[in-house]
Amino acid sequence: MKVAFVGLGVMGFPMAGHLAKAGHEIAVFNRSPEKAQRWAQAHAGRAGASVAEAAHDAEIAFLCVGNDDDVRGVVSQALPAMAAGGIIVDHTTTSAKVAREMADLAARDGRFFVDAPVSGGQAGAENGQLTVMCGGDPAAYARAEPVIMAFAKAVRLMGEAGAGQLTKMVNQIAIAGLVQGLAEGMHFAKRAGLDPLEVYEAISKGAAQSWQMDNRWKTMAEGKFDFGFAVDWMRKDLGLVLDEAASNGATLEATALIDGFYREVQAMGGRRWDTSSLVARLEKP
Repeated sequence: MKVAFVGLGVMGFPMAGHLAKAGHEIAVFNRSPEKAQRWAQAHAGRAGASVAEAAHDAEIAFLCVGNDDDVRGVVSQALPAMAAGGIIVDHTTTSAKVAREMADLAARDGRFFVDAPVSGGQAGAENGQLTVMCGGDPAAYARAEPVIMAFAKAVRLMGEAGAGQLTKMVNQIAIAGLVQGLAEGMHFAKRAGLDPLEVYEAISKGAAQSWQMDNRWKTMAEGKFDFGFAVDWMRKDLGLVLDEAASNGATLEATALIDGFYREVQAMGGRRWDTSSLVARLEKP
């Protein structure tokens, strides 16, 4: 397919690379032009001078940008440039509200918008092993799914526009609670005089096992927090979660509490530490 990719950060850069390796004709755009040029040189693609230039005649335009306003700005520029019936697939984590707005905007233009937030982090993007949660028109999703599979291990349509973002919110609620549990378990183990790595060997094959335990327990024990999803990004996501909960009436007591804990980590200078740094606030002098 003729494809555009907008947003070449730590996720977007490798995701676009997998699309190129799958044989699609790709044009990219990034706010920092040198990054787009670097991608184009590495993958024999084309760097557009603007969103509209990258999206010109594209059948699918992928987005991986920062927030709701970024999505609004990119979509307004990309839609008129795309091929008739084109699909925007947005991998940004945003509000469900903006996903619905963009789906309506695209429909008025004879095109489609699929909200498609991802889980799996930078490693998942680099290895082509992301999980993608989608919302939008079923026919548009069916056209986009095989293309998305270039960088995903699992893709699922969750419902109409916004359903992908709501599913990502569930994902972040679950992760926040799990990481706090690991942080408290680690803190308790150290205070009890146990060897954290021996504790891991003892409990990681039972009911306490999780991806977070397998991938973050050892680095948490060593006080290393430069792996994966940053605290600033988690707070952005939890803000979306809590806003949605205020709207739909969900009770998220633990999530609200843990969001406050992440605020404390930010105040400690941990804005770019990964989410496992919740343990740092328990161990501060």
